[in-house]
Amino acid sequence: MYIKIKNLSLVLMLYLGFLSHAQSHLDHYIKIGLTKNEVIRQKSFDINKSLFALKEAQSLFYPNVALVGNYTIADGGRTIDIPIGDMLNPVYSTLNQITNSSTFPQLQNQSVLINPNNFYDVKLHTTMPLLNYEIIYNKRIKTQQTNLQKIELEVYKRELVKDIKIAYYKYLQSVEGIRIYENALSIVKENQRVNRSLFKNEKINRTAVLRSDNEVKRIEANLELAKNTSKNARSYFNFLLNQKLDSEIEIDENIELPTELIEENTSNREELKQLNQIKDINENVFEMTRSNWFPKLSGFADLGFQDFDFKLDKSSRYYFAGLSLEWNIFSGNKNKYKLKQVDEDRKKISSQVDNVKQQLLLQYEVSQNNLRSALEQYESDSKQKETAKKYNGDITKLYKEGLAIYIELLDAQNQVVNTQLNANISLYNSWIAFAELERANATFNLNQEN
Repeated sequence: MYIKIKNLSLVLMLYLGFLSHAQSHLDHYIKIGLTKNEVIRQKSFDINKSLFALKEAQSLFYPNVALVGNYTIADGGRTIDIPIGDMLNPVYSTLNQITNSSTFPQLQNQSVLINPNNFYDVKLHTTMPLLNYEIIYNKRIKTQQTNLQKIELEVYKRELVKDIKIAYYKYLQSVEGIRIYENALSIVKENQRVNRSLFKNEKINRTAVLRSDNEVKRIEANLELAKNTSKNARSYFNFLLNQKLDSEIEIDENIELPTELIEENTSNREELKQLNQIKDINENVFEMTRSNWFPKLSGFADLGFQDFDFKLDKSSRYYFAGLSLEWNIFSGNKNKYKLKQVDEDRKKISSQVDNVKQQLLLQYEVSQNNLRSALEQYESDSKQKETAKKYNGDITKLYKEGLAIYIELLDAQNQVVNTQLNANISLYNSWIAFAELERANATFNLNQEN
């Protein structure tokens, strides 16, 4: 099929596109790659980790309940002196005199250890934040980090789709190269047979025989190289799909170059979404850092038992509850300098956004120009292939009639092989260029149904 390029000055007109019926196998392989590729699986683990980190951040809003128990024994150390005897003994003596009895005993002054001895305390300790901007912004940051992981996954998926397509086209290119060399080998072997017969009948000299023998060896060597190249291309393609490296690859037949209109759409590239997400994260980091100046309010409550000698009765039960307020008044301007660092990060990210926009636009322009060049090359190689085919037919007739020498025939046949190889290379180079343009423009639909 000949591709005629028209209106190359039109930036948006690209002579390449997909035919669903002609690309069915490739579409199937892309779906396999997006499902089974190991790097995608690893990035999925990272997303799951981010989701768990988000749930962890959400759990900070809920009460925290812990069972706390301790038992202490003590001896020595500081004491509290209680002069109970000095205070009550005079009173008791007076009462004994009045009642003419010894009902009221004399008491000794007491000295009580500050550290409790043989004492237990078991309680449910509950705490809950009531007002804490830090955990509010932390939750927002974790949400955005999860979204960032998802965007990074999409970036890799787009890169993987491009790699799968290029690997597939290179494999098809190598398979067609093998076919071309096999056809060439059958032709040079036939030439070898004919020349040996002519030499045997003394119709030609030995030079033509030697030259035909060398051509057979040269084509055989090129064929072996093409087969090895094809094996390597197949192994790499299967590697991308996480399949056995020697798995057979289904080939799409009749791949052509129809026209397709592609408009510049780099503003929707995931790389820009990444930077915008990072910018939003930076904004929340700024707000979280600034929230250090705001008060933090939390509540707590204890419900439990405490007593000496492991006693347990109504008097052992207790509850204890309250509020806790923390307000950072001064920290040596530490928070101020943290804010300045975050602000510098914000300026850096804004600069990166502008730079990346230009880079993506440049990538699109270069990919588009490469595609146009590849299509022009394919058109030229296709014409040369047809011309070489006609020329070879004419020289073959002349050689059979004895009007052309073998060198002329050999040259004509080599032109056929070389132009076929060049056309094959430029055909799939056009598809490769399209895959790169599709990647530069984020055109492929990652959400298509499996």
